[in-house]
Amino acid sequence: MSSRRDRIRAKIMARVWIDPVTGCYVWTGPDSGKNGRGKGYPRMSLDGQTVAVWTNEHGYIPGKKELDHACRNRLCVRPEKDHVEMVTRKENAKRREKAKRGMIGHNGGPVFVCEELEAGR
Repeated sequence: MSSRRDRIRAKIMARVWIDPVTGCYVWTGPDSGKNGRGKGYPRMSLDGQTVAVWTNEHGYIPGKKELDHACRNRLCVRPEKDHVEMVTRKENAKRREKAKRGMIGHNGGPVFVCEELEAGR
């Protein structure tokens, strides 16, 4: 008989698309909605209970911590801790700004091109 954790893991993987370019495990199931602090994160139900994908693999997220995705994709559920990491809000904000300043598309995509600069050339 499989454990509850194994059943959750199987259900998660049934709703994941693995991006061959980025290595992200992209969640294709329901998410936590469009509002609030936890908006846009993967959510699912098992036996009538809501399950947060991260907590199944890694445990509780303390109140002063939040998840930071190295790939900047909230729908990524890749289980390795170095891909999705628990950090403070301050650290997450620093990393988010650093990614924005880099002007790089999601997961190392093409460099952002400013249309105003391109029009002036």
